Amino acid sequence: MTTRILPAVGDADAARSVTTLLSQLPDAEPAGPVGDSTSLLDTLARLAAESLDELPEVVLVHERIGPVPALELIREVALRFPAVGVILVTSDAGPGLYSAAMDSGARGLVALPMSYEELAQRVQAAASWSTGVRRHLGHAGGEALTGPGGTVVTVSGAKGGVGTTVLAVQLALAARASGKNTALADLDLQAGDVASYLDVQFRRSIVDLAGIQDVSPRVLQDALFTHPTGIGLLLAPGEGERGEEVDERAVRQIVSALRHRYELVVVDCGTYMTGASAAAIEMADLTLLVTTPDVVAVRAAKRMVRLWDRLQIRKAEETVTVVNRHTRSTEIQPPLVERITGTRVARTAVPSGFKELQPAVDAGRMQDLEAKSAVKQAMWALAGELGLVKAPEGVEKQGKFRGDRGSIGMLRTRNK
Repeated sequence: MTTRILPAVGDADAARSVTTLLSQLPDAEPAGPVGDSTSLLDTLARLAAESLDELPEVVLVHERIGPVPALELIREVALRFPAVGVILVTSDAGPGLYSAAMDSGARGLVALPMSYEELAQRVQAAASWSTGVRRHLGHAGGEALTGPGGTVVTVSGAKGGVGTTVLAVQLALAARASGKNTALADLDLQAGDVASYLDVQFRRSIVDLAGIQDVSPRVLQDALFTHPTGIGLLLAPGEGERGEEVDERAVRQIVSALRHRYELVVVDCGTYMTGASAAAIEMADLTLLVTTPDVVAVRAAKRMVRLWDRLQIRKAEETVTVVNRHTRSTEIQPPLVERITGTRVARTAVPSGFKELQPAVDAGRMQDLEAKSAVKQAMWALAGELGLVKAPEGVEKQGKFRGDRGSIGMLRTRNK
């Protein structure tokens, strides 16, 4: 049987060495190496979307892969694609790293410089394990091969005051109203307002999960507040200085845990970039950037997109910009925003409606915003455009974003 192998190696010289050695293995079919963690996750998601049988049996992760650290990347692959055997390639083959790699979900460890015998042995073991898991899961249904997990959507603001939290709340409400099991996480760690917008007073927050090594369903449940609307809320700390306790590692574990429990996870990332919000954006299936149609906000949106690209968090073409407070009379219209930022601008623009919003905002009960409100109608229509709501039985969703990065590119191609 042919073993398909996907190497993830950031260094060009190391990639050539790994590829050459893999090509010498019997019955091995190595794919071209991917150069970073984002490309690896994108590739696996695309292959899984095409056909579960397209996933490689083995993934090799080099220790110097980035921007996500190797062990965190292994954990993410193991959680999202549990039938793929992951092998860590590292110069440190000590017991400490071996134990950490196994805890992260690796199926083996290969020491550098690699030897043919050790590589062949580890690949064969990982491939055999992968085949056995697929055979077992095949009896329970092929969908299990992609692993548990819902769609993660991050909502970020180009600058303060553009309506980021209002949009995040309304997207979550729309998804929950359609029947989706939905969570809303507040990662605006210093100034989170999700609790204020939904009339919630809850003593626990995301900080309670920060120091936990393994966020189990029981631990996650203790930190979540179930809102009367049915949305699971993970709130920002009441003391802004405690937000520093939530680091990148904690966010990756927390978002993964939420993804496993909910069909849709909406994350309010605020406007201030931290390692925590960067980790959430990098992990997201869909990233929204909110701006208003004015020069300062659009410049800020362009600046944010460039920052994400420099940090290898998210490419411009993988970002969806939402224009809030849109009016037909403004000089800056969505097509211009699209050209300036280089992103895909959502077809649904949210109109300006301060008078409609103010009673619900002042009461802290965004869930009570009237159904006839043009702002609410636009935001819920946007949720439909993005594919965040369940379609009625027998109705096919056409021309909408799917919960993966590749679908955005396909939609752009169709719209040209």
